[in-house]
Amino acid sequence: MVTGSLALAVAGAFTGASLYVNFVEQPARLKLDDKSLMKEWETSDHRGFALLAGLSLLSAVLGFIDYKTSDDARWLAGAAVIVAAWPFMFYAVSPLDNRILALISAEDGADARKSIELWGKVQLALTALGALAVALFVFANG
Repeated sequence: MVTGSLALAVAGAFTGASLYVNFVEQPARLKLDDKSLMKEWETSDHRGFALLAGLSLLSAVLGFIDYKTSDDARWLAGAAVIVAAWPFMFYAVSPLDNRILALISAEDGADARKSIELWGKVQLALTALGALAVALFVFANG
């Protein structure tokens, strides 16, 4: 049961971090001029990616452990949803990240801005995955 509570807490941290990116960091960065926007993106992108990937994996492992000890499939469902962030990040977010970094290297501020705006919309899916995992873990915990 402790691992399940930890899985819920870490999924909550994932969701909170993702919400912060979507509703605080992204709007603030989009108010910057193109040059400052590109500089800010370059420094925050890799850190945010690593944080969300790590939280997702930790929550999934904890949820899976609780599933194995309790034999309650709700923990497995929550773990599966939160770990789904990994393929989503690999196939949807990473290619966009790489495109943005290439535009930054080319100093193409206008196209970088458009791609960063698109990235913010794609990032919403990670927030949704986190929120769904939290809901499933709450259901399993109750």
